[in-house]
Amino acid sequence: MTVLRAAPVTGDANRAASPARDANRAAMLERLAELDTALDQARAGGGEKYVTRHHDRGKLLPRERIELLLDRDAPFLELSPVAGWGTDFPVGGSVVTGIGVVEGVECLIVANDPTVRGGAVNPISLAKTRRAGEIAYANRLPMVNLVESAGADLPSQADIFIPGGRVFRDLTRLSAARIPTVSVVFGNATAGGAYVPGMSDFTIMIRDRAKVFLAGPPLVKMATGEVTDDESLGGAAMHATRSGLADFLAEDERDGIRLARQCVRRLNWRKQGPPPRTAEPAPPAYDPEELLDIASADLKVPFDPREVLARVLDGSEFDEFKPAYGTALVTGWGELHGWPVGVLANARGVLFSAEAQKAAQFIQLANAADTPLIFLQNTTGYMVGTEYEQRGIIKHGALMINAVSNSTVPHLTVNLGASYGAGNYGMCGRAYEPRFLFTWPNAKSAVMGPAQLAGTLSIVARQAAQARGREYDEESDAAMRAMVEQQIESQSGALFLSGRLYDDGVIDPRDTRTVLGLCLSAIHNAPVRGAEAFGVFRH
Repeated sequence: MTVLRAAPVTGDANRAASPARDANRAAMLERLAELDTALDQARAGGGEKYVTRHHDRGKLLPRERIELLLDRDAPFLELSPVAGWGTDFPVGGSVVTGIGVVEGVECLIVANDPTVRGGAVNPISLAKTRRAGEIAYANRLPMVNLVESAGADLPSQADIFIPGGRVFRDLTRLSAARIPTVSVVFGNATAGGAYVPGMSDFTIMIRDRAKVFLAGPPLVKMATGEVTDDESLGGAAMHATRSGLADFLAEDERDGIRLARQCVRRLNWRKQGPPPRTAEPAPPAYDPEELLDIASADLKVPFDPREVLARVLDGSEFDEFKPAYGTALVTGWGELHGWPVGVLANARGVLFSAEAQKAAQFIQLANAADTPLIFLQNTTGYMVGTEYEQRGIIKHGALMINAVSNSTVPHLTVNLGASYGAGNYGMCGRAYEPRFLFTWPNAKSAVMGPAQLAGTLSIVARQAAQARGREYDEESDAAMRAMVEQQIESQSGALFLSGRLYDDGVIDPRDTRTVLGLCLSAIHNAPVRGAEAFGVFRH
């Protein structure tokens, strides 16, 4: 193993002597302040009025329910917390999802937020819930649903009704895969919301609080003429004694959470992946606080990812693979919280043929060794130009993407800076289904950089005018370029992309080691096996 020597190594004096590092830190802190504002919006739920009303009814908020569900002092990795940012829907999507430890078992937890339109499901909350189901299935995580939902958000029903059926399908597939599901119903679970407890392995309802029915009394009267009441139609006691939908009848919310913990305790759950190689891994030799200084304030300026690895990997030890070949991509082996990992990290933005071939070989090696892979993105894409096309950049890029696509060991991706063009694909972007994908708040992702995209459109428009024999309007061209650059700049930012669930969350760089460690622990609930075959590699 090589002990990473990131320069400057540590110390305030070294950092203060570098104006670039000071600029990097200032830019990162500014992005973190924006992230904190978005997180505050999500945690505020439906606002003070509805939070107060909820508490006045003697009910707990979703994060309070989660806190009681988890083991004491257990961490909770919240997923997609700023989903909906920059859209017409509430930040957070009226649902809280994440991974936490219940009775020693890592569980995927989904909690409706009834302070936001009664916990009604909108397109953002649907996407967020479906992503939670994907994570539970891929990583074999038991799922606990903390249910209080008014069903579909009717004004947006056209966008949620048809795809929404997958949530229920996914619940039954979890059960078929022997991944247990538990539901605790705290209040209304109406229409589609009723199918969550209906399709769970274990269902708990709160006496005098839970109301589970396909149609409430008003709709029943409209549909059939029958006059009924909530309790007779779908009350907890009725479901526990007559319909059989409730497996357990809780006296209050805390009792319901106690019963949920009891269900998880009796699962006899065992992880199917290997344990960490090291029981007490050495922490990194360098201060994670320095991660704020490393990512360049200007994304066009590359930075050495070894500086990140020195503050993330156990003992800052990294065994680099092919260090003198394809040097724009760093590859190698290390351990993180005791688990062996392979790392692919962009060092100089552009990927050339050598980097692509190196990556493909390294991914094959990781699969042969059943070793999870971590992708640290900071790429502008594959190199273009006559020389590089003639050398085969397309077939070499395809080689790398083929390897990523068919690799079956778990992938974890973090965007540290830029993720543009097909480089996003080769470095395991969202479309390539990494088990988890997180973003630093400074990061951006798009088909290409704003200036490049605007300039390309300008060249095409100029050529079109020339072909028609028309004079080109330079003033309009400048306005168009400015407008396009501003649009791409705003649509490629971390909060914008996370708001649309193109990642699993924007994280503070200082939390990178912790977040990756929690993810590695989660993925080892499932077997970790490499691919037995890859597609045809075009050499």
